[in-house]
Amino acid sequence: MIVLSENFRALFYAPFYAAHAIGAYEAEKVEVSLRDSPDPARTAADLRAGRIDVMWGGPLRVLLTHAAEPASDIVCFCDVVARDPFFVIGREPKPDFVPADLLGLRFASVSEVPTPWLCLQDDLRRAGVDPAALNRTHGPSMADNAAALRDGRLDAVQVFQPYAEELLASGAGHLWNAAATRGLTAYTTLVTRRSVLVSRRDDLSAMVRAMYRSLRWIRATPGAEVARALASFFPAVPGEIFAAAIDRYRALELYGPDPITRQEGFDRLAAAMISGGALAGPIPFEVCVDNGLAEEAARTM
Repeated sequence: MIVLSENFRALFYAPFYAAHAIGAYEAEKVEVSLRDSPDPARTAADLRAGRIDVMWGGPLRVLLTHAAEPASDIVCFCDVVARDPFFVIGREPKPDFVPADLLGLRFASVSEVPTPWLCLQDDLRRAGVDPAALNRTHGPSMADNAAALRDGRLDAVQVFQPYAEELLASGAGHLWNAAATRGLTAYTTLVTRRSVLVSRRDDLSAMVRAMYRSLRWIRATPGAEVARALASFFPAVPGEIFAAAIDRYRALELYGPDPITRQEGFDRLAAAMISGGALAGPIPFEVCVDNGLAEEAARTM
């Protein structure tokens, strides 16, 4: 059995839950036990300590681990979320949004995890906008920020689904920017230790094939069907909101066409981390990513 820990519960992780819901692991004859995570940092620590076999999470954590522990054998081995799943939602319509439009507004960025703001601040810098010049709130949760947007206490917020879809459906918010449109940004992969890649190669190979099945299913399946299949993982999310959220993610090509992590997306993430001060300098792609099992799955399935 492979002990797999989730990063945290989120709609954009749909393919990971789908692998359980559609029987992808059973089809590949591998047993995977899904374990809840108390928080992303704890999950990463459990992986390093050998308390779990595999986690899903951002290559950001892998980069940070290698920066702090150059001898670490933590590695990404199966790409799933290939683009940034966050949105900027504003109170008023702004169909021609540009990053400079955030200047002078009351704006709240995501506080729960670091990657969304690191990527957005890099977008701002590339557009010639100093992130420090924003009137930015950082601290309240996405749920609190969505409520503040509805109440008029904020002008724009950075959120993921279902908060974005709920704001859009209610008319309280308007889509200004979908971060996925910037292109590939390595966002979420399966992560393990290189020693486990060797000792559990057959099991992890089957796991990658199962995730490939899940990716193909998500890319081909309407949001309403996905929402029905995964409803038990998100009992508080209304079906129509769930379906619309997945359809938006599918239209944005959030999920990779196969389990191979592209260097383009990895480099974009690393550049954002460097520009935001989270990483001192580049770390080689091959140190953090092993595409061997993913390439094998792509060739044979």
